[in-house]
Amino acid sequence: MWLNYRINEIYRFNQIKSKNMNANSQTIGSPLPGRVTSVDFFRGLTMFLLAGEATHLYGQFLKFDNGFMQFLGTQLEHHEWHGLHFWDLIQPFFMFIVGVAIPFAVANRIRKGDSNKKIMHHALTRSFLLLFFGWALYFIEAEHLVFQFQNVLAQLSVTYLIAFLIRNKSFKFQLIFTLGILLLIDIAYRFFPVEGFNHPWVNFENLGAWFNNKIEGVDKASTWATLNFVSTTAHTVWGVLCGKLLMSDKSATKKIQILLIAGVSALIIGYSLDLLNITPIIKKIATSSFVFASGGWTILALCFSYWLIDVKKLFAKGSRFFIIVGMNSIFIYLFFHIGSAGLINKIMAPFVGLFFSWAGDLTVGVITSLAVWAGLWYICYWLYKNKIFIKI
Repeated sequence: MWLNYRINEIYRFNQIKSKNMNANSQTIGSPLPGRVTSVDFFRGLTMFLLAGEATHLYGQFLKFDNGFMQFLGTQLEHHEWHGLHFWDLIQPFFMFIVGVAIPFAVANRIRKGDSNKKIMHHALTRSFLLLFFGWALYFIEAEHLVFQFQNVLAQLSVTYLIAFLIRNKSFKFQLIFTLGILLLIDIAYRFFPVEGFNHPWVNFENLGAWFNNKIEGVDKASTWATLNFVSTTAHTVWGVLCGKLLMSDKSATKKIQILLIAGVSALIIGYSLDLLNITPIIKKIATSSFVFASGGWTILALCFSYWLIDVKKLFAKGSRFFIIVGMNSIFIYLFFHIGSAGLINKIMAPFVGLFFSWAGDLTVGVITSLAVWAGLWYICYWLYKNKIFIKI
């Protein structure tokens, strides 16, 4: 999602526009001609929602004595184990849109004259940096070296590289490859022979838990499986396939039709595996049914975004709000994960409390979170306005 492809074109475009338009038009102009704006929107929306989590706003919803707010708060947190909430789709969104951006990014580098060797070197460097930043977040939190792959950056370091390496393979090859890894990881969970870890769908008693314990050197590690990077590779590879589709010369109607068929098919497979008690939908160990179900919703979300923004042009201007966040997604993700959202909260909270104390603690908490969210967005806006794009 931080694959801010075609940034150089954006910069040159803004330079040309500056000769004929005022400063505000320079920075918040229309999307570039021929650009698939929905991809930028999708990445920005995903990161904006993640920023919202960092403000602790979603947890506030559960405190309301209101059925709808309780439902909303529940959907904005991960499912405890067997099931699927909306928030369980955010990481698939993240990993999928990275894959979608790969064909665009590679095509841009080829247009600039980069050799295959240089493109490969850049991909390897990016993969290393993703892993470095993923582990750095663990290190900052734990204050000692932690080699885990549970967070999205660490997992993407693997899934991104695999998706990049097979990007030029045929559609059939990539589809069979993803189905193959899903089948293999499913079989591995089912038939893992170690006593105490041979219950595939029981928390802390499966292959994922055993692997966590071994690499972390503990008796009971996180409920989130490091091995998730195996099955979630499918999300990133499917993103590459969808990115290639959007770049193709097929008609918009045909693209939408293909995305709809792919999304609905994945949903049917995922929910069927769950409802027929073959493989339960469990995000924390990224079961095959979860990958299919979440992948289906993700593809349909991209399809809707493409139809709404690029085809019908119904949200082209409004999408800029989210695109601004996506243009510096790597920066803002790291920024709020290292505690900067807490710093903004510390600044905002006294002022919100001063002006809204009459409304009660819960309302003050919600307004404070919204103020922090707005502050995080404004930082992205300031960077965008000043043409500062931090990428890897």
